[in-house]
Amino acid sequence: MFKAIQERIYYLYKEKRKPLIIAIDEAQYLGSGILKDIKMIMNHGYDSLNCFTLILAGEPYLNNILEKPVHEALKQRITVHYNYEGLNDYEISDYIIHKLSTAGASHSIIEDAALSAIHGYCQGNPRLIDNLMTDALA
Repeated sequence: MFKAIQERIYYLYKEKRKPLIIAIDEAQYLGSGILKDIKMIMNHGYDSLNCFTLILAGEPYLNNILEKPVHEALKQRITVHYNYEGLNDYEISDYIIHKLSTAGASHSIIEDAALSAIHGYCQGNPRLIDNLMTDALA
């Protein structure tokens, strides 16, 4: 199966000139076997070619997983590492006010103290902010 996948990727790159992007969300849940398989797919003569782009998105501990010696070869093939630190106080306020405005509500329905409390509780995580705001407004 690896050979077929590798040949298809190479065909799309070389013959069709179509860029391929493989994006895996929640990548922190991938097992060592799958990560090894991804490395093997990337291993097929691609050191001098960029036949596809791989995006691994996940929780911060994904980096801890990739730091393990068993995943060193895969980690070496990753060019950009980015850790999302969350929204800061000002961004949280802007984010919530934007969401309220988009929903047709006035930003005056939430006080500055509440915005600060949200930041303290959610630590800048937009998903937690959305959940908290949905529960508070329900």
